[in-house]
This record gives sequence, C-alpha cells and structure tokens, in this order.
Amino acid sequence: MLAIGNDAIFNSLNDKCVAIIGIGGVGGYACEAIARSNIGKIVIMDFDKVDITNINRQIIALDSTVGKYKVDVMKERLLDINPNLEVIALKEFYNDETKELIFKENPDFIIDAFDTISGKIDLINECLNRKIKCISSMGMANRFDPSMIKIMKLENTLNDPVARILRPKFKGKKVMVVSSLEQPKKIADRVLSSTAFVPSVAGLYLASYVINTLLKG
Repeated sequence: MLAIGNDAIFNSLNDKCVAIIGIGGVGGYACEAIARSNIGKIVIMDFDKVDITNINRQIIALDSTVGKYKVDVMKERLLDINPNLEVIALKEFYNDETKELIFKENPDFIIDAFDTISGKIDLINECLNRKIKCISSMGMANRFDPSMIKIMKLENTLNDPVARILRPKFKGKKVMVVSSLEQPKKIADRVLSSTAFVPSVAGLYLASYVINTLLKG
C-alpha cells in the first residue's frame, strides 16, 4: 500500500479500480494523480507511442521515451511510484472490439481522456447503461487560461466544440465533464495545439473528481 498523508482517509481507495482511456496530455496527469492517491488497481488504454511533439505537454514524454508505447512508459512510471499497484496496460484503441477489455476489469470509475468523438459517445453510453461512474475530458486545444477549466455537467458547457457535438446525444442525462469556458484561440490553418499547463490542469481536475467521488462512497 502506498504511504501517503491522511492514510486513514485514503486507505479506503486501495480496493478500488480506475480505468483511464487515453494517456496523453490530459490522461497522463490524471493517471499519475490517481496512482498517488492510493488507488489499488489502474487500467490504462492507449494504442499510441510517445512522439517528439508530445514533449511540451505529456508527463510521460521525454527524449528517452520517444518511440515507446505510452502505456508501457506509464506502467513503468506508476510502478515506480507504487510497486504494490496493479496496472493493466492495454495497447489498444477503444472500439467495439476492444472495449470489453476495460469492462471485464470491473472498474469503479472510468476517465475518458481520449480524442475520438465516436469513441467518447460509445463509452459514455456504455457507462450510463452499465451504471459505471465516468467523467470525460472535453477539448483543451488552443486554450491558454487554466483558470477557466471547470468540472460541470455536459449540458452546462460553453465555448467547447467537442461538448457541442456531445450535448444533443445525451440530452436529459447526467454526464459529468471537465471543460474549459475559454473561447479557443483561432490558429492559422486550424492547427490544434496544446500548452503545457492547460491539459495538465484538466487531468488533475479529472482525478480530483474521481477521488472525491469515491471517498464519498
């Protein structure tokens, strides 16, 4: 068990399982914060490798990790934080053929931190139908003010192109998200780019919601 402050509070989390889908700029920080909070089992899913373009914003992206699978790098990092942690690393893209790899681990909470809109819709629907707690990250690209990031219901989002697509799909349903109220900056040629400080804060917000919800029982 991980030795942390307020052990009496966090001990109850050691028998919990959290799954994080997408180990990028947002998901990487969420994953690390979850591991440092004494969660006993973490499932990570990402099919991608670390690229040199990830170094500005992803916690696992270093010169030494470029070209390695993200889930392999993250698993090694998490076990260095807590050797007793159970880590299930899935080098997969979330879709109809692979999603049962997540659900068969019986997660208590799922963090959606990947970018594919169709995948997000499917994952949220699956969690609603299976009554599994879930929180999703909305778009964080082209934003520069981390103070505008909020935890909110999907229906309350503003200035978020990703949320704008999702809202009609889940009208009347409680879907919790982390979203920025900041209007995305217009960049030439519509290139999506991310800072070091916005995705990381979004990831920590995701983790804080998960941990606080699990502590409430």
